Amino acid sequence: MSIKAIFLDYTGTMVQEDEPYTRELLAYFISHSDLKDPKEILKVVWGKVKEIEAESYGDAFVKIDERTDRILQYCVENCGLNGDLSHMHEVWRKIWVHAPLFDDVKPFFERSELPIYVLSNDDLCYLEESMKLKDLQPAGIISSEMANACKPNKLIFEKALEVSGVKPEEAIHIGDSITSDVEPAKEIGITPVYISRKEAVSVGGVQVIRTLDELGL
Repeated sequence: MSIKAIFLDYTGTMVQEDEPYTRELLAYFISHSDLKDPKEILKVVWGKVKEIEAESYGDAFVKIDERTDRILQYCVENCGLNGDLSHMHEVWRKIWVHAPLFDDVKPFFERSELPIYVLSNDDLCYLEESMKLKDLQPAGIISSEMANACKPNKLIFEKALEVSGVKPEEAIHIGDSITSDVEPAKEIGITPVYISRKEAVSVGGVQVIRTLDELGL
């Protein structure tokens, strides 16, 4: 059966994670907490992000602003964070909206003959603002709040199928995480494509690309 839709992860796949607002947030952590190594900060924060996202579904679902407040409060209680949490939250919001695209993303949208749907654990308002600023017109945006679940929960992928109107075998999902993108997509029958921008890797039974230019359909 032919592919009729492309599902595309947002953070790390479409937009860069090492960008000015992220570096500003890291510098603030270093100045206002016990964490002094950027790698240590990323490990602690991203570990907590993934933990909270994994728990956020169904009746326990919370939107990204509340998830962010929980992460910052965790750092207050466990990492000596003593800065202005409102300021940190605002910088974090800027990351969701203003993180720059990788160079291959806009050309990928422009040449694709298939509809592209953006999937993200970010909230719809921030994704819509980001798409407008970046002059991108996806066929649709599937946010965690629409599915009442965060990746890796398969509900967000099922919502993408519902929105796009395609069957699992008619879609591919491109993402940069094995646990949040490849595994849940595969679980419900969507063909996963793993994008590894930093280094060449091998993932058993899964197509791996370094850039979106390498995707062959």
